[in-house]
Amino acid sequence: MASRAAPSAAKEPDVTVMENLAEAPLVAEQEDDVFLIVTLAGQACGLPVMLVRHLRGPQVITPIPLAPSGVVGGFNLGGRIVTAIDLRRRLSLPIADDASIINVIVEYAGGLYSLIVDQVQEVLPLQASKTYPTPPRLDPLWQDLARNIHRSDDQMIVMLDVERLLCIG
Repeated sequence: MASRAAPSAAKEPDVTVMENLAEAPLVAEQEDDVFLIVTLAGQACGLPVMLVRHLRGPQVITPIPLAPSGVVGGFNLGGRIVTAIDLRRRLSLPIADDASIINVIVEYAGGLYSLIVDQVQEVLPLQASKTYPTPPRLDPLWQDLARNIHRSDDQMIVMLDVERLLCIG
């Protein structure tokens, strides 16, 4: 089983690291309306920006023995252990090329988790008026892990439920 981690000889990633995205100067009616838009297998997905702490390029990930599917391992970030979750595996998508992954570090219930995604698009305030329930024909796994769907002018964004994504096992 291939891991989506950087080779152990890799140096610090050559990507811009954005810290404290929750402090980004965006205007929305409520803080919950601001999302980090990421891409998984070409599908735009939204994560609540208030949970995001860091963005990192590929990391050296240490496998965790007997970890549930989707948990690829862990790594150290500033003295804290981060559990790495490959969202492609978690959402039953094909495994992708390791070279282009981004680690979206979220803090939830006092722990740090890396949600491994293909790309980060942007941070957007999203209007509640363009948010809809998940369609019934959406894959049952995606229905369980999505809060709802947001339709913008040029794309459909699946709004992911971080709490449900982290309930693995």
